[in-house]
Amino acid sequence: MRYIIALYEIDRAYGGPEEGGWFFDTGELVRLLALAPTETRALHLAERANRLLSRLQRHRRPVSSVAYDGGRHTAIVYEWTAPAVFPEVRPLYA
Repeated sequence: MRYIIALYEIDRAYGGPEEGGWFFDTGELVRLLALAPTETRALHLAERANRLLSRLQRHRRPVSSVAYDGGRHTAIVYEWTAPAVFPEVRPLYA
């Protein structure tokens, strides 16, 4: 099996007016970072990338901020292929 570590620019999207309004995390594929032969190795590489990203982005506003203007990234592990955006299906309020 093949695992892909993908880099996404993250943002928030408005989900709907229920319970005073709710938001959900979204992401757009920026690039593929690496391939890994095992899930354990892929998770290790993604964790390492996210630690580095955390240090590099420490001066950027958090995604949850009203004043967030983009520029935050995260590494995510997928099997076989990485989607162009996440979530692939818009979540519904439950």
